[in-house]
Order: sequence, then structure tokens, then C-alpha cells
Amino acid sequence: MTATHCPYCALQCGITLEPASSGTTLSGRDFETNGGALCRKGFSAAKLLEHPQRLDTPMLRQADGSFAPASWDDALDLVAEKARSIRAESGADAVAMFGSGSLTNEKAYQLGKFARLALGTSRIDYNGRFCMSSAAAGSNRAFGLDRGLPFPLADLDTASMILMLGSNVADTMPPFVRHLETVRERGGLIVVDPRRSATAKLSAEGAGWHLQPTPATDLQLLLGLAHVVLAESLADTGYLKARTTGLEALRSSVAAWWPERTAKVTGVPAEAIRRTARALAAAARAAKNGGHPVYILTGRGIEQHANGTDTVTAAINLALLLGLPGTLAGGYGTITGQGNGQGGREHGQKCDQLPGYRKIADPAHRAHVAKAWGVDPGIIPGPGIPAVELLNALGTEGGPRMLMVHGANPVISAPDATRIFSALRRLDFLVVCDFFLSETAAEADLVLPVLQWAEEEGTMTNLEGRILRRRAAVAAPGQAKSELWILSQLADRLDAPGTFSPDAAEVFEELKRASAGGIADYSGVNWQDVDQGAAIYWPCPEGSAISTEPGTRNGTPRLFLENFAHPDGKAKIVAVHAPATLPAQQISLVTGRLLEHYQSGAQTRRVDELAAAAPEAALEIHPSTALAHQISDGQRVEVSNQRGTTIARAKLSSDMRLDTVFLPFHFPGTGTANLLTDPRVDPVSSMPEFKHAQVSLNPIKGEN
Repeated sequence: MTATHCPYCALQCGITLEPASSGTTLSGRDFETNGGALCRKGFSAAKLLEHPQRLDTPMLRQADGSFAPASWDDALDLVAEKARSIRAESGADAVAMFGSGSLTNEKAYQLGKFARLALGTSRIDYNGRFCMSSAAAGSNRAFGLDRGLPFPLADLDTASMILMLGSNVADTMPPFVRHLETVRERGGLIVVDPRRSATAKLSAEGAGWHLQPTPATDLQLLLGLAHVVLAESLADTGYLKARTTGLEALRSSVAAWWPERTAKVTGVPAEAIRRTARALAAAARAAKNGGHPVYILTGRGIEQHANGTDTVTAAINLALLLGLPGTLAGGYGTITGQGNGQGGREHGQKCDQLPGYRKIADPAHRAHVAKAWGVDPGIIPGPGIPAVELLNALGTEGGPRMLMVHGANPVISAPDATRIFSALRRLDFLVVCDFFLSETAAEADLVLPVLQWAEEEGTMTNLEGRILRRRAAVAAPGQAKSELWILSQLADRLDAPGTFSPDAAEVFEELKRASAGGIADYSGVNWQDVDQGAAIYWPCPEGSAISTEPGTRNGTPRLFLENFAHPDGKAKIVAVHAPATLPAQQISLVTGRLLEHYQSGAQTRRVDELAAAAPEAALEIHPSTALAHQISDGQRVEVSNQRGTTIARAKLSSDMRLDTVFLPFHFPGTGTANLLTDPRVDPVSSMPEFKHAQVSLNPIKGEN
């Protein structure tokens, strides 16, 4: 039996694997985030380990467009040859890499190092740009540090009130709901979502309340809540004076957002706005006087917008007005999505970042990492370009001609998917590392089979900043190899400076040295302690005392209790602004995840019971809206805008607003929701506008 963690979301639920003659069995383990509980995805994860569609040998595209097996030597020689020739002709930035928030810490670290040293390219980014970038940008500018939850998840267990904006944890990470039981019993769960989602329904029957704003008006709603807190003298003035800067600019920025005006823009009644602000302030005051803590939590629903960083900032500003962050009275946090969404953004996959959350443009940061790598800092390229810009540049004049993709499926997950198809097909050479022939892998010139989660060693960092061990429990099939081995082999062929170990424990030791002294400092974390189950939260500097006793928290489980991470030790209140009116509304499309599927669906669509429960894209639409468009329940509908058309089967639901429809983004082909999404990006985080697009609806005649 092997104790490890679920491969899916950032809860990283504890599981136990046991190989058996009938196939590997999986059960929940009593770990703090899940308490032995698992969702449908987690329970069925082991079914992918012996899946008949599993890739187990390198596959090279032939002249007729088909794939044929290739040896590892031939495949790796070809990759190295292509990289050398393209670099020689067009420069190092003509070769690019695209990573993932699902990779282990070691693979994410090695990917960034390989790009900069073996390829010499600045052109690297990852799919976390589509997930956590706005939350990270907002936290960094407010607090000087980005960790999804700056407190243990279990702290939510005692909360008196939680304001949750843009997150549907009841569907996306069901074991999270166990941490909301007490706040629901106290009537303090407030959910903000344009849909009456499964999470919003948890606030019914006295458990709290649901605010259902017009799509893309979360920023205005937060400004309205802040207005009430300031106008009614509900803010914690002592905290603001001692621990923050920027209050006066905030006063000016929210002055015009009185409740009645906010209500006209958001559709949330003025009295509900006042009630929410007053309840939060009263709960925060009680928490400061020995009561139960209060939290503000955000998710992708408010972050995946072209103003996502400002919206996150507005949520943080509200938390600061209430005096919560950096205290035991509560705080602000963002709910990380991908399995290693936290660790994956700390160690060098991002285009502007080096390990330890260091900035690639900072000379001192470059010098530290170069020393850990054993190279001259002058050979490390400068900042690259973020994901949307990188993908759009593929195959264009001056853009990358070759791309290596690790653990991502941008054909499904990137905005304006038609453009992504075109970009990939412009490349001279596309290499995809995956364990299934995903929709992106199907476009590749070469597909390299890699290990699944239960076949590899490594570490992950969950949504609360806790470092966990991923353990190999079963043997890899056929010739499947770890990305660490692949990168090591390619580094040798490319005569890369530095060392590229294929061993996860060795890479972790180097990661520790590279991160030492950085914001995300892992230098005091010992592999053996993590292996024994020690609860270690970064930052954990060298010399930190570590205990493996159950219930002991090591490192920094709660951030900012003494100081924030800015030089003056104070949090920065950053005034943000929003338009007072919105464009004329047609039908707003909101996208998101289903209970049964995960991310692009490349894994979960291959699990029979999950595919049977949600086999295709369903368009959730209010019955009145459906009637106005002559759409009947179960009818196929064309959902269109200037970027493309998606076909989905109508599912009538009074949980929707009249002006809003919902599509999941897990499905390929004509069911791809991201054929419709807007590639506009946030100016700070480069997050695309996933959560709001204008669409038209047309029923397909003769289908009911």
C-alpha cells in the first residue's frame, strides 16, 4: 500500500493505492484537507493507470499524417536536432516551452531551467497563466507575496462568516465543503455568483445568503461593499493606520459607489449590499474580541477577466478595511485550482520568474539562481512573454517556430481556441509530452509518453502552501518516461551548461538551494521529513526546526502575523476603478467546470462513469430565456459570436439569470466552450477574459 495524493485539484486529498491483480485500488486517506473523503473524480483516478488508450512509446508523425512508433534515441535525437537547427537559423527565442500547474515541483523547476540553459530561450510560460495569474498579481501587489491561502485550510473550520466570490467548490473540489460545515451552521456563508451554483445553494435555508450579480460586475459589487464599510464608519481604523498604506486613495475610489448606484450596475439589491457589508463588519469586530474568524475567499469566477487583478485587489481591500489579513481574526485567500497550481508558479515556469518566486529581471535574483545552477548569470535570458501572447506568436514572423508542451492541452483550455489551432499548425515542429493523445497531442509532430501521477516520485504544494510527497505506487507501462529523464537526456544532447538530474530527490535538493532566501523559500525543507508526513508550509528557511509529530505545523503556516512582505512591513491598499455603466447586454456566457470533469477533460472524459454522467457540453439556460429563443429542454443549440460557434444541448435551469448562460469548458470539437471566449487579457496579470463573452443563441431545428 502506498500513501500519496489525488492527481486532480489543489486540495491534494490524501489517498492510498494498492496494486492488485484486478487493477490498482484507490481509497481515501485521513488527510487534513479531505478527512478520507473523495470526489467522483478522485475515486475513479486509478482507472486511468491501466487505460487502453495510454501512450507507452514515442509516436512520430509520418508523411501521410498518421503516427508511427519511434525509439527514444531517435525521438530525442530528432528533438535536439530540430532545436539546434531552428536556433541557428532564427535565434534561441524561436524555440518555446509551455508548462503546467499539474507538474510536480521538480518538473516545473527543471522545465524553467531547461528552457533558459539548454535552449537559451526566454519563451516559456504555462497554463497557470489561465488559472491563478490575477490572484497572484493582486496578492503580490497588496501583500508582497502570493500564496493561495496564507493560512491552513483547517482554519476555515471555525469561521463565523465566509464571503466566497466566484468559486463553486461544491462541484470543483467537493471535499472542501467539509470545511464550510460550521460557518453554515452559524448562518455565515455568503456566496457571490451569477449562477445559483451548487455552492450558492449551500447558503440556503438559513446557512447564509447568495448574491447573484450581473456577469462581470464583481468589481463594482466589491467597491459598493467597501463604500458601505467606509461611509458607515465600520472599518478597523486602528489596523488600517498600523498595518496599511493607501487608505485615502481608496476612499476617493469608492466614494461614488453608494448602494443604490451599485445596485443599478450589478443587479444586487441595495439592501442586500448594505446587509452584507454590515454583517461582515460586525463579524470582524466580534472576531477581534475573541470570537470566531472571518474570511474573504476568491476563485476563478471573479479573476478570469480582463480586469481580474483589479477585482482581486478590491476583494483584498475589503478584507483590509475589516482588519483581517495577517491576524488570527481571519483573512483573505484565493482558492488554487490545479493540483500543483501553487508550486507550479513558484519555481520558474512563468515567463518573468526564477525559482523561489524570484524576478528574472532582478540582477541579485539572477545572480543567486545562477550560482545554484553553476553558470554565469549573463547567460540566463531576460523576461519572456505570457501565455496568450506566446501562443498567438507561434509560427509568425519573429515568433517561435518550435514548441514543447508539457502537461497542458491549450487546444481546449486556451481562449479563442480557433486561433490556437491555427497557431499550432503554423509551427515547424511541435513536441507534446503526455500520457494520452490529447487534442493538443493529436496536432503534434512528435508525442513523448510520460509518467502518470502514481508512477513517479516528487513533491507538490497544495492550496495552503503545504509541501507534499507524491509517491510511485505502480510501474510505468511500456517505454513511458519521466519528464525529468527526458529533459536530462535532451540537456546532454544539447550540451547544456549545468546539471540536469533525472532523480526527483536530487532535483529537489537543487530547488532548495535555488529558492533559498526567496519569497517561496524551500531551503529548510528536508525530503525525508516530507516523506514522513511532516506538515511543512513555505516559506521554510534553512535551519527551521521541523517536527514530524502529527498535528504540528512547521515552516510558516500563517503568513503576515507580524509583517507583510513589503519593505515597510505594511500591506498596500491599491485604489481600483470600474465603469459606472456596462455595454448593452445580449446574452452573457459564463464558463466553468463540472462535478464530473477536470480541466480540459483529457483524463476524466476517458473514465467511463464520468463520461456517462456528463458525456457532452450542456448549455444551462433559464426557462424564460429558452422560451424567448424558442429553445426546448434537450435541444441542440448553436452558441455563437464573432470568434466561433459551439454546439451544446440545452439544459433548462432556473438557477441561471435571465441574461446568462453557462457552458463547461471540458469538451473537444464543436463542444469547445473556448471557441467563444475572449482573448483580451488583464494588463497586469495577462489573464484572459474567460468568464464573460457576449453570445447569440440559435436552436438547431428538428432536434429535441
